[in-house]
Amino acid sequence: MLHVVATPIGNLGDLSPRGLEAFRGCSLIACEDTRRTWQLLTHFGVPRPEMISYRQGNEERIAETIVAALGAGREVVLCSDGGYPAISDPGYRLIRKCAQEGIPYEVIPGASAVNVALLMSGLSTSSFTFKGFPPRGPGAIRNWFAEEKDRDATLIFYESPFRIGATLTAAFEVFGDREAAVCIELTKLHERVSRGYLSDLAREYADVKVKGEVALVIAGNNPKFARNTENLS
Repeated sequence: MLHVVATPIGNLGDLSPRGLEAFRGCSLIACEDTRRTWQLLTHFGVPRPEMISYRQGNEERIAETIVAALGAGREVVLCSDGGYPAISDPGYRLIRKCAQEGIPYEVIPGASAVNVALLMSGLSTSSFTFKGFPPRGPGAIRNWFAEEKDRDATLIFYESPFRIGATLTAAFEVFGDREAAVCIELTKLHERVSRGYLSDLAREYADVKVKGEVALVIAGNNPKFARNTENLS
């Protein structure tokens, strides 16, 4: 069986008992970075099994190797460097191949930056959209935001720490002054969450050098989350 395991996004204590059991019981681990996964296994005292790098760029080729291992009766764990495989990380192609070919697999839940960021933002949780990473370039990202302008769902996405200010400015230009949150290094020692309106956050992060992983959360098209509802027309 293929075990799709969500791994901690920061705090190692967030690895679930089921996830730890899967690591201990497998004979092959397919992961983004074998060094990162080995650090996780070492922390929990798990003996190192065979490990194979499954990352963007080699997914098609390595998927065949993993499917062959599953066909030989091996227990295989698929994981990323943090969070869920296939959620803005490699994994989709392998999971789809298993689904199409009737190969048994299970998903073992755990930490997710999407859900943590949504709850830490303090914005509406009734409906939300996750869009991965936005495109680069001012025109491309404005078009990307324009697709969400009239939707009332809370928007969640990841961003490079080097583009936070520019991205918030683009969001303000498209959405108007909605509430938003900048979530940095979630669940880690230096976790930081800034909440406010897009215009204020854009100024706050205009010339700030940020280190770590970033998730941005922006309120949907609802007057109660807007400083000036005229900007939403």
